[in-house]
Amino acid sequence: MNLCFTLPDEVAGLIKPLRKGKPLLYCVPYDLDDDGGMCTDGWIAVTEDTLFILKGGAIKHQAELSRFDQILCTPQVDSGVLAARREGEDTYLCRFSMRHIIRISYVARGASLFCQGEHRLVESREREKICPRCGRVLPGTSLCPRCSGGRGRTFRRFWDLCSRYTLPLLTLTVIMAVMSGISVFQQYVQRRFIDEVLVPAEGTLADVGAFFGITLVLVLVSLGLWITNALWSNSLGTRISRDLRARTFYKINGLSMSFINSRQSGELMNRVVEDASRVREFMEQAFAEMFSQIFIMFGALIAMFVMNWKLALLGLAFAPVGMVMVRLFRKYEHRLWRQRWRMEDKVNDRLQDVISGIRVVKSFGQEERESARFKEYTDRLMKITRRNEVFWATLYAAVTLFLTSGTLLVIYFGGGDVLRGQMTPGELVQFLAYTNMLYGPLQFVSRLPRMLMRLNTALERIYDILDEDEQLAEADGAVDKELEGQVTFDNVTFGYKSYEPVLDHISLTVRPGEMIGLVGPSGAGKSTFINLLMRLYEVDDGEIRVDGVPLPQLSQGCLHRQSGVVLQETFLFSGTVFDNIRFARPDAPAREVIQAAKMANAHEFITKLPDGYDTYVGERGYTLSGGERQRVAIARAILHNPRLLILDEATSSLDTETEYQIQEALGRLTHGRTTFAIAHRLSTLREADRIVVIDKHRIAEVGTHNELMRKKGIYYGLVMAQLEMHKVRGA
Repeated sequence: MNLCFTLPDEVAGLIKPLRKGKPLLYCVPYDLDDDGGMCTDGWIAVTEDTLFILKGGAIKHQAELSRFDQILCTPQVDSGVLAARREGEDTYLCRFSMRHIIRISYVARGASLFCQGEHRLVESREREKICPRCGRVLPGTSLCPRCSGGRGRTFRRFWDLCSRYTLPLLTLTVIMAVMSGISVFQQYVQRRFIDEVLVPAEGTLADVGAFFGITLVLVLVSLGLWITNALWSNSLGTRISRDLRARTFYKINGLSMSFINSRQSGELMNRVVEDASRVREFMEQAFAEMFSQIFIMFGALIAMFVMNWKLALLGLAFAPVGMVMVRLFRKYEHRLWRQRWRMEDKVNDRLQDVISGIRVVKSFGQEERESARFKEYTDRLMKITRRNEVFWATLYAAVTLFLTSGTLLVIYFGGGDVLRGQMTPGELVQFLAYTNMLYGPLQFVSRLPRMLMRLNTALERIYDILDEDEQLAEADGAVDKELEGQVTFDNVTFGYKSYEPVLDHISLTVRPGEMIGLVGPSGAGKSTFINLLMRLYEVDDGEIRVDGVPLPQLSQGCLHRQSGVVLQETFLFSGTVFDNIRFARPDAPAREVIQAAKMANAHEFITKLPDGYDTYVGERGYTLSGGERQRVAIARAILHNPRLLILDEATSSLDTETEYQIQEALGRLTHGRTTFAIAHRLSTLREADRIVVIDKHRIAEVGTHNELMRKKGIYYGLVMAQLEMHKVRGA
């Protein structure tokens, strides 16, 4: 999201002398006056020491940032307010609509950092909702189709996709050219047969047989070429679709969690599966036929003008009307396709949500309600589809009527030429055949924009993913080494939205082999802490180092190969228990898989399953209990044999007896490994070397269990609260 627009010249000149040579670091528009009325000339401009509020070609406010503690962006009813705070008192600056609240929130965060003496820029990872150039709402893509090159840019990419298959494409082109030539030549043979055999009635059975033989050969050759063309087109479309799916899926795996979390899972699935299928459909149904029809159209057109240019013009008399109609409705058609596909994304996403959460739906007896909601979505999709199909059926019927109306003129005037002896009957039949051959491609060309729009929209959506910057891409010369396990957080600040920090100025050094317990209230940033360590997100400020190497300089393969994770939300893949444990090391022998299960105290319950290690666990492991799923996940981490071990509520779903067994297993597992353990059940962290208490997005306390208990601070309060809760439950 752009946080530094270009000021109009007259406004820029107004504040230039006041900036004292300092560049504008943030510059965004706002759109409401003090009474809530619309305005179009409001600007917020920020240098590293001054904030300007500009409106109507005048400076409304000028705030020296060093005099204030914070710049606040506060949402209200249907609008937001920007204010400057000093010693608890707020100074009103300007008002804006909710359309601008995210952008201005980033600017407020950046200006607040300047107030606090921090000279770093806040960068926005938010996607633009509206094209900054043309003002159109973006159709679910990061770039505006109109302003980013339009169809030309998309079709260049389509040709890039086809570049790997140059030889098959050339072969298809030759086949289609030959088929078109046969179609044009066949009408010449028919003319000779009519004029030299049928009309004079002087031909013999041998002449009829010769005509039949030539026609049969041409038909058989055309049939063979048509079958070859269909098979090659299908094969080519399938391979291009396969390549697109593979590239898109690979790219999604390489993108940051920020991007993936910003998209609905049903939408991403549609782009990988459905949009790639639409590219295949274009190759199978339109690509080959497109060139064939073009060859036939030009062949017939040339023959018509050679035979009788006046009749040719009459035959084409209504064609421009049809083409103009197609052109006039092109943009409207494009909009219809986008509406339909956005609705299909919503339907798929709703379906996936309900199926994934079917237990919750059934538990609360909401089957009928969810069915009704899904029916609403499908009804809306049905209405959009029906409206679109009615429009296309009406438009193309009208276009076909105009295109074929020229045949009547050809019959009328051509028939007159035959009666006057200026044209033979065979020539008229040949000319009419060419006219019909011309109208067929013209009708196809009139439908071609619809096919191209489907292809265009599908490629836009796919390349919206393929063009996404990889925020977590490896640096050139990334280090790949055996890790010792020293981890350093150096003044790290991060927020999923950088104007709302989840972790603020976190500094911590962890020695190799040390076990660190992370505690704090929900939402304090404990899971975010380990997400940053695993480099699922990039920090906004500061640096994380492993063995002295900054995390971006460490190869992802090196980091993930030597990290083991047991997350709070245990996820098992559809498959067997054995496959889920061996997911960490696909080449691990069976004995090591079993040993890992024993260390996680999972072997005993696994052997009691109907098929033991070969038991199918179902989607997300629904056939296993919560505690069983967690033990399988712990076994998976043990098998990975990591240098860095991350435990996010690893024992939250275990009973007391199993928890004791797991603690023994984890004690063996964590020995000699750098371990970060998150736990709300604080008794599980007694053996941690140090406990880090995170509160209000900062590190509030660090020490051993006994040290923190003696300190009687936040950790002491959490422990006492849990003890009281256990007493209440025991009573």
